Amino acid sequence: MSNTSSSAAEPVARAWPDGIAEDEAGIQWDFLHFLRATAVNKVAGLTREQAAATPLPSSPRMSALGVLKHLTAVERWWLSIEAGGAELPSLWKGSPDPSWDLTDDDDPRSVVEAYRAEWALAESSLAGMSPGERARRSGKFTVRWVLAHVVQETARHTGHLDVLRELADGTVGE
Repeated sequence: MSNTSSSAAEPVARAWPDGIAEDEAGIQWDFLHFLRATAVNKVAGLTREQAAATPLPSSPRMSALGVLKHLTAVERWWLSIEAGGAELPSLWKGSPDPSWDLTDDDDPRSVVEAYRAEWALAESSLAGMSPGERARRSGKFTVRWVLAHVVQETARHTGHLDVLRELADGTVGE
């Protein structure tokens, strides 16, 4: 795999959610959009080697690319399959959770493209559903709960990406 800029991910625009939220589901989606963009931007500009590095001894499978692959699996399972009832394969087959593992074909551009493609699937799967509706797969959760869960999971892992990016090239902040 080459470390050329052609495998680098490009930053995406992000907007802080409006402080005067009028719509419960809308504000959750706004925060998820912001967090998704932040996660992608933490990988933008990194080489494959930097993005695949696992610098934390206590988390030997945690790389920036692995975090994004995991977030892709989170969105697939919770938003598309569980809440939306989409007939898609889970990205979580096996134990330990394989969503953290990289293949030789994984580079910043390909992993970000897969993550961004999952956003469209998730939003399509939930189109027309209200926050109080039950998840279509199991009925054990409301859409409200699933969205809140995915927002907190994405926020948590975006914090991991902050640390991984700083260790990769010293970049901090936004």
